[in-house]
Amino acid sequence: MKKTAKSKPRLLALNGETKPEPIFLNLNEGESFVFGRHAVCDLPVKDIAVSRQHCRIVRQSDVFNLEDLGSRNGTFLNNLPIKARRLEHGDQIRVGNFYFMFLVDENDNAPFAGASFDDGTLVTNSTIRLFPNHEANEFPTDLNVLIKLGKAINEIKETEDLQCKILEIILEFIPARRSAILLTDDNLSEPQAVCVSAKSYSDSAPMQISRTVSEQVLREQVALLSNDLSDKNLEKAESLIASRVTSLLCVPLHIGSQKGLIYLDSSDPGVRFTESHLEQMTAVSFLVSAALENVESIKNLRQENEILKDNLHIETNMVGESPPLKEVFRLISRVAPSDSTVLITGESGTGKELVAQAIHRNSPRQTAPFVAINCAALNENLLESELFGHEKGAFTGALSQKKGKLEIADGGTVFLDEIGELAPMIQVKLLRVLQEREFERVGGTKTIKVNVRVIAATNRSLEDEVKNGKFRSDLFFRLNVVQIKVPPLRERKSDIYLLAQHFVHKYSERCHRKVVGLSGEAGKILLEGEWQGNIRELENVIERAVVLGTTDKILPEDLPNEMVERAAPNADFNGDFYEQVKQAKQTIVLSAVQNTGGNFTEAARLLGVHPNNLHRIVRELGIKEKLKIQK
Repeated sequence: MKKTAKSKPRLLALNGETKPEPIFLNLNEGESFVFGRHAVCDLPVKDIAVSRQHCRIVRQSDVFNLEDLGSRNGTFLNNLPIKARRLEHGDQIRVGNFYFMFLVDENDNAPFAGASFDDGTLVTNSTIRLFPNHEANEFPTDLNVLIKLGKAINEIKETEDLQCKILEIILEFIPARRSAILLTDDNLSEPQAVCVSAKSYSDSAPMQISRTVSEQVLREQVALLSNDLSDKNLEKAESLIASRVTSLLCVPLHIGSQKGLIYLDSSDPGVRFTESHLEQMTAVSFLVSAALENVESIKNLRQENEILKDNLHIETNMVGESPPLKEVFRLISRVAPSDSTVLITGESGTGKELVAQAIHRNSPRQTAPFVAINCAALNENLLESELFGHEKGAFTGALSQKKGKLEIADGGTVFLDEIGELAPMIQVKLLRVLQEREFERVGGTKTIKVNVRVIAATNRSLEDEVKNGKFRSDLFFRLNVVQIKVPPLRERKSDIYLLAQHFVHKYSERCHRKVVGLSGEAGKILLEGEWQGNIRELENVIERAVVLGTTDKILPEDLPNEMVERAAPNADFNGDFYEQVKQAKQTIVLSAVQNTGGNFTEAARLLGVHPNNLHRIVRELGIKEKLKIQK
């Protein structure tokens, strides 16, 4: 909250019978100021829509909070319903049909209360329209006004601040009492963004903006002014009548693809907007449009730059560009700078350890050790020794003192994979580590303090394990501070081709074979795979294909038979599907080899496969003995 040395927390009534003098909130720590229909309230509000005790303002140190007291029709802050919210200077409170403004700064100039569309029909006999192609001999805009506008545009880079300053300047040369800049959608539902300014407190009640005028200005892109707005002209525009608006002026803004307008009105019968004023505002509107569009573009560029910076700062070995994986990257970037415990969930083979490594690499602990241990790979006694270490003679075979993984990871990160496999006794000891950052070695009595970040992973539902009594609920809550779910491969199929290419290059170098990528048919088969083993299964399939393949591309025949057959169109087979497919393949290969007199090169040509692959297919089908090969 913005404060000054002489801040005076107070309320201003914006409408109704309440006196316009400020209501000072002389509250001590913990005291409250109650609004309500009951006479004993600090601020009695005579409105049937207000509950007997409707809401209150509570002081906590230098902070003032607005709290709803279970009112029937709700409490609104800046036109949004709230249960409890901190108040800021200039906030508008609505209780029933009454508006109040909360002020805390010494400056008595209140921000404007807001604006909404009025649906009344507006017709006057003194309407002037000015189209964009209108050419005036002279726009009599004061040079001083242009200098002020130019200075504001050059210095102010925030949209809302710039809008408010522009409206201030406009009220200096147009005899309006109130002015507003609105940005809205195509349907003119409610303003998406609004900035309003008033010349004095008496003009600062919520502003009603004619939807009829706004629609015409935006639809026709025409500047419009109307004077002599009488009650007869405004039979349906009750809110405008209540505001006693006598003149209005409205010009469109051209802010890229967004709709916008500048709206001015006056309730002073002695004020009349002239065609000169309309021309001046038309000239200003072009300048303002360009300025607001530039500020918005700069804002968008800043946001894009921040996103790019975040992405650049995430160091990871994970491959993919799918939306589910991008969400994982976003969570990594948010959680990495902290020391919070992270629980990574997901099926086996999805890359949970890679997520843990990425969190460590992008954290302040990146130069310290990253120590991983698989809790399912060791029995209870060995796992306890691995985690916490042991003293010499602690058990048979303990010939010397040994540091555990937690000690080794001091200052860094320890990754506990398959955390759901922990035995109950080890769960108790790990809980102490998470709570106190201390433990004893097996067979020892000395308490060892460690500074480690714990990241755990599991392919189980720990919530179910807790319900079944297999996992401690207190340990689960300690681990589940931040949870990152790694999506299975079937939910990020757009990443399959990228991952496959990555593994092709990896194993091409490792196996010293020049393999440049996947054939189109092989790629389609991979995309149609079920991938129960996720990325780990895909990696194994590509490694096998690189090892067994004979060409510079991965072909369908290099992939496992089951995968190729599963990807083929379903047929109406009797009996076991894969056995039927195998028999059909045997028949086809036998026929091709026999018809070419045992010439494998010619048979491979007929079958559309490489000769080396044909030899392998023959071995896999077990039909070598059935062939009579002429040597």
